[in-house]
Amino acid sequence: MTALQSPRHDPASRRHGEYKVPGGKLVVVDLDVVDGRLANVSLSGDFFLEPDEALLDINQALTGLPDTTTAGELGAVVKASLPPGAALFGFSADAVAVTVRRALARATSWADHDWHVIPPTVLPTEINVALDEVLTGEVGAGRRNPTLRFWDWQEPSVVIGSFQSVRNEVDPNGVEKHGITVVRRISGGGAMFMEAGNCITYSLYLPQTLVDGISFADSYPFLDSWVMAALEKLGINAFYVPLNDIATDQGKIGGAAQKRLANGGMLHHVTMSYDIDADKMVEVLRIGKEKLSDKGTRSAKKRVDPLRRQTGLARTAIIEAMTEVFTDRYGASPSQVSEAELEAARERVAAKFGTAEWLHRVP
Repeated sequence: MTALQSPRHDPASRRHGEYKVPGGKLVVVDLDVVDGRLANVSLSGDFFLEPDEALLDINQALTGLPDTTTAGELGAVVKASLPPGAALFGFSADAVAVTVRRALARATSWADHDWHVIPPTVLPTEINVALDEVLTGEVGAGRRNPTLRFWDWQEPSVVIGSFQSVRNEVDPNGVEKHGITVVRRISGGGAMFMEAGNCITYSLYLPQTLVDGISFADSYPFLDSWVMAALEKLGINAFYVPLNDIATDQGKIGGAAQKRLANGGMLHHVTMSYDIDADKMVEVLRIGKEKLSDKGTRSAKKRVDPLRRQTGLARTAIIEAMTEVFTDRYGASPSQVSEAELEAARERVAAKFGTAEWLHRVP
């Protein structure tokens, strides 16, 4: 029996990783690293797996792999190890890969980070958009702790996605009539119609290690699990509609978008409708029939069902509930945007976010 296969190991050096699959089961792995390779791999959890012998097959397939093996490679190895007809319930080969990467400290969990929360602060919409780029970069560079920031603003605005066409998304007559500020953000996704007090918008700035091995699609509900818990606490049964819509049985309440930076920082942000003026929204946004065709509704007004009607609560009360759940779950502490970060955002507005070149980069 080789050193890699030996059941004897030092408990003090044992590596341990856990990953709770969103909407699924807990996956756990314990392993050693011997000469840069995985040894004594032991997969466990409250998942279901058939046939029973497949558990040993997975452990054996992982044994001997370099500890630098990527999440994608790990997932492929696990899939290849499964016998024909094997069934995995509550987890997947990719979930095993995430768990192994966490055990090796190549991927991180929420508990591995010291989280900060920035409460709502009224800022111009252009500054809010610029701060998303600044703070994501600061987290990626290690100069800021992973952070949750709630937006606030005064001027009525439309924030379009990075790849959207201004001409196709925004009605110039409605913009002029209602005095709308139009800005472009760094993330993809659709346009957001935002008046003061009618939305709840927040941004998460995190290291990409938190979603290492998690698919792009799965990262959305994973990063918003705390929000679903907060809404449930308020009596709202919310769920994700792939890829990035958040809905209840009564209709859509919000949408999410993401951006990953080259320095390892990641932005995940969400806008939820609190008390939207649907009549004004359809005058400002060009919401075409094609976009509505897969939503099961004839009217753009019916696509969004605001939180105020569903909860009867003040916007501040909903934000407080969200903050409380996030803080309790992840041990977060209060924070604020520094003057240096604000100044950097102002500079980004002057050089990028406030320019016609950026706004009309997709005409």
